[in-house]
Amino acid sequence: MDDQLRRYRQSIDNIDAALIYMLAERFKVTKAVGELKAQIDLPAADPDRESRQVERLRSLAQDADLDPEFSEKFLRFIIDEVIRHHQQAKQDAGA
Repeated sequence: MDDQLRRYRQSIDNIDAALIYMLAERFKVTKAVGELKAQIDLPAADPDRESRQVERLRSLAQDADLDPEFSEKFLRFIIDEVIRHHQQAKQDAGA
């Protein structure tokens, strides 16, 4: 039993590492988006895009047998952080 638990935990650790690297990549791209938005004077938030993304991710979650409510909360957390970064980029560009 201990060996099976160890293997499960190793898989979880590997998945967690992959999630961190994927989030890092995502934030590199969203940082570039924020800098571009600041240069061309677009607002930090894009509610229409956010709404489409939430619906798309909810659908993907359902297809993946993941709770869509959880996926929306997770995405909302990420979106809020991205918007915060975009607002900071806009402030930095105006400084």
